[in-house]
Amino acid sequence: MHDGDDSVNVSRRRLLRASAGTVAVSAVGTGTATASGRDGGGTAPWFDDCPDASLEPTKGHCVEDGMEGCADDHPATVELRSAVQTALEERYPDAGALIDAGYKPYFDSLDREDDSYSHWLNPEYIGDDALLDPERPESVLVDDETWRSIGVMFVATRNGDAVDPPAVYGGSDGDATTDDRPIDGTADPAAPCSPWHSHEGLPGRFAWWYYQQAYEREFADGGIGIPCRTPCMLHVWAVDHPESVYAHHAPPPEYRDRDPAAEVGFETDAEPGSDELGWDVLPDELVPERRPDEFAALVPGL
Repeated sequence: MHDGDDSVNVSRRRLLRASAGTVAVSAVGTGTATASGRDGGGTAPWFDDCPDASLEPTKGHCVEDGMEGCADDHPATVELRSAVQTALEERYPDAGALIDAGYKPYFDSLDREDDSYSHWLNPEYIGDDALLDPERPESVLVDDETWRSIGVMFVATRNGDAVDPPAVYGGSDGDATTDDRPIDGTADPAAPCSPWHSHEGLPGRFAWWYYQQAYEREFADGGIGIPCRTPCMLHVWAVDHPESVYAHHAPPPEYRDRDPAAEVGFETDAEPGSDELGWDVLPDELVPERRPDEFAALVPGL
């Protein structure tokens, strides 16, 4: 998933070129790549129903000013980060452990800012009804040099469907486990710390579409649209970060000073610390039938 946030003005000609590319994706027999509207009804060229769409990696705040009330030293943040650190150390320390736990790799071939980390997603956790559960993070963020886990990305879904995200702390009800309003519902304006973001730029939307195609549908034919935006997502970094525990971008390499993973956990000739983690070092059974760049090549502008 791409985490850039630069806004750009996109011409209709470029949008038309991108729309033509999505038709080409559907023509190869791997599912329809037209975009669905925010209400999930019907399909249309991806720009018509998506007023915030762009060809560049852009993100939006799921809750207006949701980051304003967040503090790294707030007891709720300290507790959440500590729980994430414990889960990563004990259950999900590295790429090998993630594979054993059912996580699937996603290496972003569309990333224009090489942060050298990858998202590993767990279809079971994305498909359950838990939110903000450090024991069951929907995605784990892995440093591609050391192959070690450096944070998590929570995804606001229930049973695979996007929902309105809960606040980390604060809000009128203060209960992060009972809020299952649809994603278009009005967020609680009293929630002081709700640093969730979604992606409206085509790279992020494409990444979510690819995850669904590769790991939920196994490239089955049939209609599945590129959404107008991804579900809401929230990073919690287990390693130190100069900006915030909840920062969107990965911490600089000097903040990830960790020894390489001691054990690989799967059959490969590559070694953590010497070889970068990526599709090419994984055994064939862990690599999807088609990689993201095969589809991206069919979408002009990506």
